[in-house]
Amino acid sequence: MEQVKDGDVVRVHYTGKLTNGKQFDSSKGREPLEFTVGAGQMIKGFDDAMPGMTVSEKKTINILPEDAYGQKDEQAIIEFPKKNIPKDMKLEVGMQLQLRNENGQPFPVTVAEIKDDVIVLDTNHSLAGKELVFDIELIEIIK
Repeated sequence: MEQVKDGDVVRVHYTGKLTNGKQFDSSKGREPLEFTVGAGQMIKGFDDAMPGMTVSEKKTINILPEDAYGQKDEQAIIEFPKKNIPKDMKLEVGMQLQLRNENGQPFPVTVAEIKDDVIVLDTNHSLAGKELVFDIELIEIIK
């Protein structure tokens, strides 16, 4: 049977969970995820798990933060002036917001704390600092 190698375009079904079993993403009920192995389109740990797999093979992998979304960066926690938030917006800790970078591209942030004059925003990826568990099934190697 043909095995996946770097540079192959593959289609996979996956379910991503935290180590406590809480699911954060899945391709079930959707089209399989298609990507080029080794091209940096996926987090490193997911990419690294693909070579050697054969069609219909299933595996479960654990990915440490270093090979996923990295460790939490304390410098990525910022204070944002409350005066820049619409007055009618009800803020809550844990709420997801979108800011725009200097190029106008949106990026997600999480409200970490609400103070008198500022809100504390965590700009880290929501999965930063977490070990991830993926159930992967190789559906196809595209020729």
